[in-house]
Amino acid sequence: MLDSKQCEAFLAVAEVGSFDAAGEHLCITPSAVSLRVQALEKYLGQILIIRGRPCVLTQAGQTLLQHLRHTRLMEQNLLQGLMGKSSESEFYKIALASNADSLATWLLPSIQQTLFKEKIVLELKIDDQSHTHTLLETGQVNACITAEEQVMAGCLAQPLGKMRYKMLASAEFVNRWFSGGVNREVLRKTPAVIFNHKDLMHSEVLLKGYGLPMQSYPYSFIPATDAFVKAIQLGLGYGMVPELQVQPLLENGTLIDIMPEAQLDVPLYWHHWKRQSKQLDVLTETIVESAKQILR
Repeated sequence: MLDSKQCEAFLAVAEVGSFDAAGEHLCITPSAVSLRVQALEKYLGQILIIRGRPCVLTQAGQTLLQHLRHTRLMEQNLLQGLMGKSSESEFYKIALASNADSLATWLLPSIQQTLFKEKIVLELKIDDQSHTHTLLETGQVNACITAEEQVMAGCLAQPLGKMRYKMLASAEFVNRWFSGGVNREVLRKTPAVIFNHKDLMHSEVLLKGYGLPMQSYPYSFIPATDAFVKAIQLGLGYGMVPELQVQPLLENGTLIDIMPEAQLDVPLYWHHWKRQSKQLDVLTETIVESAKQILR
């Protein structure tokens, strides 16, 4: 039988990333947290946490985290059914993973009223749409928006639609760098803007369309959605931008589609555990229906 205080200490470290912060959260000393985690590791015969800044879970730790979060979710569901509220407050916390572009465009406006009505607060984790699925798999979130179609055991997946991305640049940038057209030699010398190292859309377009590997042209990483678009508006480079985010700028000519043939439609899916709370059921329905109206 797992010891509840030891599991509580492990969960705290897993969620806040350090023994010091976990101690503050639990109102005990960091050494007490460490002793409880060590006792749990000894009982299970597995190292659960790699000590560092921040602490990192081992594979065994991720498996335990997934189990404990499921257990906590089931407890919340039971209390919700019996008492009409969660054990900690009248609000119900749901952990979600989303790609940055969905968060910056359609997600929050779509779920605003549901969050109010169902008294839901969110713990949002942001990652590339190709990686959010891992956060669900490791038990860090209850549901995720992902580009992964394959359904994990114990989960359900529903298609949301497609986000369209276009290769855009400012009018001034086009006049300066692409006055003679877009071609392989020009692209080798022209600065690009890429969201982060996980964002492979830009590199895939240039490799497939022009035979240019990523190391053959200059680029900047700007890992913030608003700043990313702003950088392109300011003429710092050209890049792949979600159409939803910049439709007015396309219509008024501030931004120009420099590679119409290279637009990408990225399919998105909503993955969640089969056993979930009433609140997450309602949120799931809202997200799926809203996405069908907004996405392609």
